[in-house]
Amino acid sequence: MPEVIALKQMNPESKSEMQRIFTLQQDAFKRHPMPDAAERIDNLERLAKGLSRFKDDIAAAIDQDFGCRSKDETFLAEILPSLEGIRYAAKRIRRWMKPSRRRPGWLYLPARARVLYQPLGVVGIIVPWNYPVYLAVGPLVGVLAAGNRAMIKMSAFTPCTTAVVKTMIDETFDEEHVAVIGGASGLGTEFSRLPWDHLVFTGSTAVGRHVMRAAADNLTPVTLELGGKSPAIIGPSVPMIDAAERIAFGKVFNMGQTCVAPDYVLCPRAVMEDFVTAFSSAMGRMYPNMADNPQYTGIVNDKEYLRIEVLVNDAEEKGARVVTVNPAGEDFSGIRKMPVRLLMDVNDDMAVMQEEIFGPLLPVMAYDTLNEAVAYVNDHPRPLALYYFDYEKKNADYVLDNTHSGGAVVNDTLVHVTQDDMPFGGVGPSGMGQYHGREGFQTFSKAKGVLYKPRFNSGKFIYPPYGGAVHRFIYRFFMK
Repeated sequence: MPEVIALKQMNPESKSEMQRIFTLQQDAFKRHPMPDAAERIDNLERLAKGLSRFKDDIAAAIDQDFGCRSKDETFLAEILPSLEGIRYAAKRIRRWMKPSRRRPGWLYLPARARVLYQPLGVVGIIVPWNYPVYLAVGPLVGVLAAGNRAMIKMSAFTPCTTAVVKTMIDETFDEEHVAVIGGASGLGTEFSRLPWDHLVFTGSTAVGRHVMRAAADNLTPVTLELGGKSPAIIGPSVPMIDAAERIAFGKVFNMGQTCVAPDYVLCPRAVMEDFVTAFSSAMGRMYPNMADNPQYTGIVNDKEYLRIEVLVNDAEEKGARVVTVNPAGEDFSGIRKMPVRLLMDVNDDMAVMQEEIFGPLLPVMAYDTLNEAVAYVNDHPRPLALYYFDYEKKNADYVLDNTHSGGAVVNDTLVHVTQDDMPFGGVGPSGMGQYHGREGFQTFSKAKGVLYKPRFNSGKFIYPPYGGAVHRFIYRFFMK
């Protein structure tokens, strides 16, 4: 997702305060390195209560930060999935924490082997502006389930939301357990340079590279949730009304400011205009008016608004045909909202086909065979999500087997992200590592292999001097 990393000199007081909290959490972890299941469950339950108590304040703050963000979108995308993720983890922590039994090789018997899951320590979470609560709470759930402590760095683009989230966390946890850091200029760079036990970053691929470089100095392991250009492929036989409606929802939810939003459509050439008609009709049903509609989200700030307009202008200058979807024919002058625009006849020379769009623009490209569509996807960086629309299983299997993406959905968009029993993460330029559910617990735990030997020491039979009967037996029968 697009985000600009602040490189200006930060306030020294902010830096020292961040270091103070980090040291406080490190010391607290050393005193209590292995919280039991009951404590972890209690932490998650307190987080859930805080979210429920502050849900209306959060919705109001996000609405203020965006200029307009539907309360329903905030509840559906931020509060509800966060609460579901907390409940899912809380019910399974005891099972996840149990050491897993492994089998030692018979040459090492008598012995037994176990894998113990230990907390890592202090985890840093860098949160983007587009879903400032869900993308803070999502990693935090895994961090707390695994028994860690956390510092959360919020975005400078969402100051109102940051204030509410900080108040919620301060009322829920001691700062030596969970703390929120605001979006001061330059703070993100310094935050990345702390010697975390793990660092989670959600944002653009470009900024992700900076974060990874900063983390490398401390050999900090990172989970990078990035973005990229997630394709939506319309199969050769799916009813267009089904595909277009679901693509429209995924594109316009949060005004396209979603890392897994459909970034472009690959459509069978013969039904290109059918897609335009069906998409426009779906938009008209969901948003009969847009400019004054409180359910139609705004662009987060003027800088992002201008960036999107530059993409449109560049595409037009290079030959794209723009189809504006504006059901009520409204004037958007003077507000940070814009109609959806379909971009036809696009090519890879256009910036809109090179950058993640992160807004209400949707390029539509024609293909003649499914092989051709798959080849186009594979000729470009691996996306965070891929969407395929087709009720023919063999076609869906072909696309899934022959493409790589962080995640995928057949016959829908977006909804895989909120599935707690599936990992979420990117691949290649769209990210590394994964979290959610059990995978989140594992990401924020150290899986420590332990071999237990009894009093009887079978190992002494291979001690020097070498060349005895036991050595000859082992070499003869186990090195074939």
